[in-house]
Amino acid sequence: MAKKDIDQSLKLYIVMSRAYRAINENVNKLITANGLNPTEFAVLELLYHKGDQPLQQIGGKILLASGSITYVVDKLEEKGYLKRVACPTDRRVTFAQITDKGKRLIEGIFPNHEQRIHEIMSELSPEEKDIAIGLIKRVGLSVGKN
Repeated sequence: MAKKDIDQSLKLYIVMSRAYRAINENVNKLITANGLNPTEFAVLELLYHKGDQPLQQIGGKILLASGSITYVVDKLEEKGYLKRVACPTDRRVTFAQITDKGKRLIEGIFPNHEQRIHEIMSELSPEEKDIAIGLIKRVGLSVGKN
């Protein structure tokens, strides 16, 4: 493996990491301005768009450790944004369900959230976005192979 190839790989890693951090920090400002942390927002957004979710599965869907889910759900429940609902067919399963208050909050935040992401990504043409999606996805999927 040539040193130049290794250096280029390291540079790509750094550029991707810095870009992700800059984008994330910018997008998260809107979320925190509305009294949520990014994880709380992710849970509410999941429930809003996908409906009730078993607590045990939320972590995998928003990329959060399962131990942290209980804490986040507790906080959102205290704020009145979601409630726990027992599964009628399996006593071992509890669902998180967004409340009307939670729906109103997400409906107030999400349009600005998606618009901000669109503004950031508008630096690229639609064709460039397709290329970037394909390339970044390929790199991400390759990690599981190694």
